[in-house]
Amino acid sequence: MSNYKIKQIWESSYEDYCDSHHHQSEVQAQASHAILNCKSGKLGCNISQCSDCGHMEIHHNSCRNRNCPNCQAVLKEIWVDKRRAEVIDSPYFHVVFTLPHELNPLIYCNQELLYALLHRCSAETLLELSRNKKYLGATPGIIQVLHTWNQELDYHVHMHCIVSGGGLTADQKLRKSKSKFFIPVKVLRDKFKGKYLALLETYHRSGKLSFSSSCEKLQNSYHWKEWKNNLYEKDWCPYIKETFNGFGNAIEYLGKYTHKIAISNSRILSVTPTETTFSARGKRPDEPNREIILQNTEFIRRFLMHVLPSGFQKIRYYGFLNNRMKTKNLKIIFKLQGYQRFKCLYADLSMSELLKAIWNFDICVCPECGCLSMKQLGKNYADSW
Repeated sequence: MSNYKIKQIWESSYEDYCDSHHHQSEVQAQASHAILNCKSGKLGCNISQCSDCGHMEIHHNSCRNRNCPNCQAVLKEIWVDKRRAEVIDSPYFHVVFTLPHELNPLIYCNQELLYALLHRCSAETLLELSRNKKYLGATPGIIQVLHTWNQELDYHVHMHCIVSGGGLTADQKLRKSKSKFFIPVKVLRDKFKGKYLALLETYHRSGKLSFSSSCEKLQNSYHWKEWKNNLYEKDWCPYIKETFNGFGNAIEYLGKYTHKIAISNSRILSVTPTETTFSARGKRPDEPNREIILQNTEFIRRFLMHVLPSGFQKIRYYGFLNNRMKTKNLKIIFKLQGYQRFKCLYADLSMSELLKAIWNFDICVCPECGCLSMKQLGKNYADSW
């Protein structure tokens, strides 16, 4: 049995999950097989030996699947390092857009289309309002990260946005906000809701939407209209989660979200052949953590709901950080500021150099004799599933 708790769940119960005839997409099946094979030896290994004492180490390769909890740490650190070099001298704000749960069945059977719509509407809302001289009067930099889960692993679609409180005006000048978020939440809410529902209606009229059995009644025009009117009446209130005035700490903070998946190994408290117990935050800020117990097959079902469509970009960049113009925009901003506050630290480092720089772990040190004598003997490769 594996030492990794997430893997223990799959080893114990994935076969039962498959036998229960749950539908799995190809990308969900790939994620499951990646978790099962991660660091098992089936994906190859690296072999090294100490030239002083003869001690030999075999390190099994990881799967590098973006849904595997065992494979995100290095990727996160590299991402944070790159983004740190793009931070400008201004406040930063964390804005969260959440969709009403009444949309869940429709979103789940149109994931690629409606996740992309959430990205688009979140960005357009922030950019259009920011450019208004009543608020910021400039184009900020925005990093958006899609999440689809809550603490219980239920389906909860929301967008995390880090928004700079400074940006470029139309005449290429730098303008900064004060320490408080510059757009009223009610204005943000109304514009976002209007955009999302208007474009959803456009998709409906053009026949782009699919309807599963859980939302098939929406194919009826009367039910669709009634359902949409109900959504207009709901409060889609986004919220400002944090405000940062320490420049780089906003990016460090966002790093917790970028490569986060539905659950980490550290939250899984225990695994039996049939049940998994994991921790969840209290429902209110002042409440202690809770323990959630699920059947292993139910845990797998919930986890796989959050596997994104193949190739879907959950992290996207907008405003002066949009990929096409980012280098040019940052060059202008840093020139106007008179300096660039941060530089990349890990660019062009090898994996062994990264491990030493980030975690102070030297793969050349023998764990037996302590000498700097571990030498790589060879590698064994195997294709992932």
